[in-house]
Amino acid sequence: MKGKTKSPPQVSLSEITWSWIGAFLGIAAVALINDYLLEEQDLLLTIGSFGASAVLIYGAVKSPLAQPRNLLGGHVLSALIGVAAYKMFQPHLWLAASVAVATAIAVMHATKTLHPPGGCHGLNCRHRQPEDSQSGLPLRSDTCGPWRSRYVGCCAPG
Repeated sequence: MKGKTKSPPQVSLSEITWSWIGAFLGIAAVALINDYLLEEQDLLLTIGSFGASAVLIYGAVKSPLAQPRNLLGGHVLSALIGVAAYKMFQPHLWLAASVAVATAIAVMHATKTLHPPGGCHGLNCRHRQPEDSQSGLPLRSDTCGPWRSRYVGCCAPG
């Protein structure tokens, strides 16, 4: 298939191996925390956007979109926007999701934290979350995973 831009450069077997190890350890850490620490709390930490983040932080480490500021800021800001949109527009979840994703992109641009997988959190507002009894806000465990995954990524040599 021919596109208008160049394909990514070929990487060495060593880089492929370290990408695999980093992704395995990062996702394993998030999944283990999900399965053993959050199991009885009805919170979900293993969400699709973390798989996409793993591709960026372990497979495209030099990309501006894979840097710690973008990874953490993009996920956290987008999750907060998703929660706000959920609270403001329910029961019209189609509107909440649309506003959340569009607003998240704008805010990530404005704060220089653009991270494409973060946009997923606007769609997560379509899924009912357990609510915190004091704040009334849906609890979002999906803002914690990037911290753990990036920590493992920073520890991998290469």
